[in-house]
Amino acid sequence: MSAGDQKNGGDKPGDTVPVAEVWAEVERAECLARGAALKWASGVFCRPEHLERLSQYKKRESQRTASIHTRLKSMVQSYLEGVGWGLEQLQEARAELREVSHTLKKAGLESNQNANGVKPLERLREVSVNHSQLLAAVSNLPRLYSVHSLVLETERLVESRRLLEAHARLMDLERWQDDILWQLHGAAGTAGSAISNEDKELVAKYFCGVGRLVDALGKELWAVVSSALALARQNPTPFVSAVRIVEREEALDQALLEDRGGTRSNSRPLPPGRPRCWRACFFQVLEEAVSARFRSVSYLHTRGPGLAGHLAALQHATMADLATVRHLLEHCVPPHYRLTGAYLRASHRCLHAHLAQVSSWDLESGEIFAVLNWVLHIYNSPDMIGHPELVTEMEKEELGPLISIEGLERLQGKYVQSVRKSVSEWMHKALQVELQDWQRDQEPDTDHEGFYQTSLPTIITQMLEENARVAFMIGESLRDQTIQMGLYEMENLLNRFREALVEFGKEHRRAPSNDKNKFYLHYLLASISNCIILKRSTESLQQQQSSRSAGQFSRTPPNPLAALDRAVRRACRLVMDQLLLDLQPLLPGLLTRPWLVQGDPTPKLCHVLEHHLELYGRVRPPCRQRLQEEAQWLMVVEYVRALMQKRLVCRNADERRQLAQQMVQDDQLFREILHSLEGDGSAPDVNPLALLPVLADFIRLKDTAMLTLEVSGLAAKYPDISEEHVSVLLDIRGDVSRDIRWAVLDLLEQSAPPLPAGYRPIFTDILVPPTTMAFCLPTAKCA
Repeated sequence: MSAGDQKNGGDKPGDTVPVAEVWAEVERAECLARGAALKWASGVFCRPEHLERLSQYKKRESQRTASIHTRLKSMVQSYLEGVGWGLEQLQEARAELREVSHTLKKAGLESNQNANGVKPLERLREVSVNHSQLLAAVSNLPRLYSVHSLVLETERLVESRRLLEAHARLMDLERWQDDILWQLHGAAGTAGSAISNEDKELVAKYFCGVGRLVDALGKELWAVVSSALALARQNPTPFVSAVRIVEREEALDQALLEDRGGTRSNSRPLPPGRPRCWRACFFQVLEEAVSARFRSVSYLHTRGPGLAGHLAALQHATMADLATVRHLLEHCVPPHYRLTGAYLRASHRCLHAHLAQVSSWDLESGEIFAVLNWVLHIYNSPDMIGHPELVTEMEKEELGPLISIEGLERLQGKYVQSVRKSVSEWMHKALQVELQDWQRDQEPDTDHEGFYQTSLPTIITQMLEENARVAFMIGESLRDQTIQMGLYEMENLLNRFREALVEFGKEHRRAPSNDKNKFYLHYLLASISNCIILKRSTESLQQQQSSRSAGQFSRTPPNPLAALDRAVRRACRLVMDQLLLDLQPLLPGLLTRPWLVQGDPTPKLCHVLEHHLELYGRVRPPCRQRLQEEAQWLMVVEYVRALMQKRLVCRNADERRQLAQQMVQDDQLFREILHSLEGDGSAPDVNPLALLPVLADFIRLKDTAMLTLEVSGLAAKYPDISEEHVSVLLDIRGDVSRDIRWAVLDLLEQSAPPLPAGYRPIFTDILVPPTTMAFCLPTAKCA
């Protein structure tokens, strides 16, 4: 066959291309090639001198054309050889298909002939199956007849708690039942069908006593396991028997599961009621026995002190049970049971549930403390599960917390709220007792140092410190919360205390001569001493708080020190008001002409001041120094205020000298009273009495021309002095001309210095009474 024939023979009839179309494509391609060649030649030979290289181009194109022809021939030859090889393979495959088809027809004929020969053997198969069933029935007849009696015997053994023997009989019965079912299964498999439901029901009905025996034996086993602790101390034999039976059943379950899960085609199906999983039931019954100890506990049985006793009883019972398990029962079970760990885990779960129930009750602070102390300290201590012999078991078991973190926080919150309620009630009662003490017709009590005090700070301090100490027995966090709560209540108490002081002062002002108010000042001073004691207690409580507790509270932090300061300021203000009230009847006679002649009422003023200062000595420092300093300021301010009233205006130099001399004498009297303050080192940094000699020198000055210099020095020492004050002083002198007055006041106005830092004003609190303008004609100068 030529190449052209092969090509034509290989094409399909539907894929043949018309010859005219092929030649048309060839002619079109040839025209395109010629056009391209002409275009190329016109570009290369555009000049005559280029024709010299014509031979070179011709030779190169001839070689290229020859190379292309060679490759085309090689490709066509390779294509033709592949087509030929493919045709040969197709011919061989067609021959093999014909041979296989012939063989299959032959096998079909032989199969039909064999099927006709098997039909006579069907009867023989049925006879064989019947024979097998009869043989199984004959072999099982002795067992079947003895099933009833064996069931009765096993029941008697179970009732008498001869558990091992009863379990051996039960295993025989189950094995017979299993064998019969297996034989029926084998017979049905031989017949090509499954066991019928009638056969299954028949076997189940005949062996119905076996199921009752299993239930009865299990009931006895679990009764023995639940009373294992009592049996271990008397006779552990029943418990050992129960454990051996549980292990036998577990081994049977494992063997049957492995046989069913194997790859053998003749694996037996699982018998009825398998797997029993009695080992898991063993541990479940053990946990139920542990939880039974807590089921009878009610809320009423554990109220008040009974809760602490109940927890102590739980501790004793739990540790006694663990000792029994560890020393007795652990030797009655296989090592892989890890019975101590299992009992510990069950006890922990039951205690967890029981304490969750207890925590949900409406407990008081003492009961909550008992629960928290038991959970956080006693339970994990060496007296309980922290016992050295239980530590190894604790490391193996992941028990978790007895009460969750959230539960502990809720319980601590309930504790703090309960304590807060109690603290609030006690503080209210203590404040009521304090108010009643203020009405007593006797002096306040004094401490060993002679300072006034009442029972209020002692009650409050002891209560807060005791609550903080008790809370710290639980933990640092609860201590911080308790202290925080105490500081809040302290702040509330001090606010009410300050209000009570205000009402006490109002009541005294309404009836200052009432006999019931005879010791009004004494109790004010006792209140100040009480505040100092409470301040020390508050600072001590704040120091006990841990530094990390500062940002744990969402509320605004308490500020009892600020409330204390407000209460002390109010009490000091009332004390000064009382001093002013006692001085008030004597002040109108001060700096008058009778005073200038006789010196009265300065001695009486000194007597009142001395009496007050003596009482101030009953106040704890630093408020004692503060009161003494305030008394000095008040005395000087009232003295200068009396001077500013212009009750005495000098008419000549002798009166000015006498006035200045009397002021100096008054200053000496005041200094003698206050000499004790300088002796004990408690004199103030700025002594207000220094103002009186300065004013006396101003009035005594003979040369009025020096008044400008004198006022300049006065303004330098006391920058709060005003033109009105200086004008009054000039009026008291009575010898200052109008020109000097204007010069002095003009100088004061121009040189008014600012108040220095830390300077306490004196003249600011002294108001100058308005002057009465004399009638005058409206001249330009007056205007």
